[in-house]
Amino acid sequence: DIVLHSTTKYLGGHSDVVGGALVTSDDDLNERLAFIQNSVGAIPGPLDCFLTLRGTKTLALRMERHCQNADIVSRWLLDDSRIGEVYYPGLEQHPGHQIAARQMSAPGGMVSFVLADASEKHAREMVSRTEIFTLAESLGGVESLIEHPVSMTHGAIPPEVRAAAGLSDALIRLSVGIEDVEDLVEDLDKAIG
Repeated sequence: DIVLHSTTKYLGGHSDVVGGALVTSDDDLNERLAFIQNSVGAIPGPLDCFLTLRGTKTLALRMERHCQNADIVSRWLLDDSRIGEVYYPGLEQHPGHQIAARQMSAPGGMVSFVLADASEKHAREMVSRTEIFTLAESLGGVESLIEHPVSMTHGAIPPEVRAAAGLSDALIRLSVGIEDVEDLVEDLDKAIG
């Protein structure tokens, strides 16, 4: 087995490191991977290692707060008539809820939702009005981020391909951070309008 981790995201946790880790229980494979890593110069710098190690010291506390906040935000969105769909594996009605419950100790800090009016214009306006959520395409840092995939990460995908894949023009993606959850809900409430 090989497990691949992005140390850039939750492990580092402070949006200040770029890195990754391959973990295996096979000593021979580990030796081959280490040789390739060294041969191609894919060795992280000392500061990246320090920042990642620093992040691991608070990982459990941060993840607990990410998950608590994401759960509260997702349930608030679910009860809001301005929201059409909410996607969060911590919600019982999520299609992947049972799998997530078996495989994960907590469902994470990523929440997606679709505005009820399905308006791309409204979605673009909404993400530009937040004050606590930062408009950005990353995840896993202590700060809350918001993005509109159709105009950002998935903007180069033709509309008909997005539609066939079920990607709504009004989809909003959140990386819920560790700020005060009441502030996060208030920020979203005002931004949705």
